[in-house]
Amino acid sequence: MPESFIILFFKITKLKIILEMAYMSQDGYNKLLADLRELEGKRPDIIRAIAEARDKGDLSENAEYDAAKEAQGLLEMKINELKMIIAEAKIIDTSKLSADSVQVLTKVGLKNTKTGAVMQYTIVPESEANLREAKISINTPIAKGLLGKKVGDVAEITVPQGKITLEITSISI
Repeated sequence: MPESFIILFFKITKLKIILEMAYMSQDGYNKLLADLRELEGKRPDIIRAIAEARDKGDLSENAEYDAAKEAQGLLEMKINELKMIIAEAKIIDTSKLSADSVQVLTKVGLKNTKTGAVMQYTIVPESEANLREAKISINTPIAKGLLGKKVGDVAEITVPQGKITLEITSISI
């Protein structure tokens, strides 16, 4: 199989994954815009590094030049990915959400029925997931198992370590 076909297939597959992550909160959208501005602000530094490396002589044996060009390519790739995500973004209107059942952007109180452990997670789009902030992706097994459930419901969820049983103790926005 030609190498160019593999690279093209990878790029198309990666593009599809990015475009599927278009739903987000206003905070997530604002964070993406801030990240984009920050990355675009790094362009002059990389251009300067390329110019300095070019001034040092023969480009065919200049590792500093190669490294700067590679950094530029990676930066441009990240900028383009963010621009595509932002262009496809659909912001979820939290005023239209209901705390009647578990859905995206709801905060869910849970109790492990086996261990008695109590936890609270916010179900968020993939691009906003951050376990340190107790924000889990809608694509995780736990979130998928909780979607549509109401307070008092018990969900048996298969996770990589086995099955867990979680009782929903609260839902809020």
